[in-house]
Amino acid sequence: MLSVAFLFGTPTLMDTYASIEIIDVETPQPIITISESVLHVSGANGQMLHVYNIAGVRVLSIKIEGLDRRIDLGCLNKGCYIVKIGKTVRKISIR
Repeated sequence: MLSVAFLFGTPTLMDTYASIEIIDVETPQPIITISESVLHVSGANGQMLHVYNIAGVRVLSIKIEGLDRRIDLGCLNKGCYIVKIGKTVRKISIR
């Protein structure tokens, strides 16, 4: 029996870890920034921008036209909101 162990070796446990991270380079992510109540969006031409309040209710939807767009959110009350463009989601605060 001992000769069989030498012939085939002893079993060992090995852990494997993913060493490759897949990044979707086909679709660049839009850049979303805010200053005061003006939202600056770049890289989202033709996509829909959705703004949600903290309760999850959509309060605004706008189609982004152009590569660089500034949107005045002064029509919204002060507070925290969630902005979503495609797969990109950001939390913003209007003061």
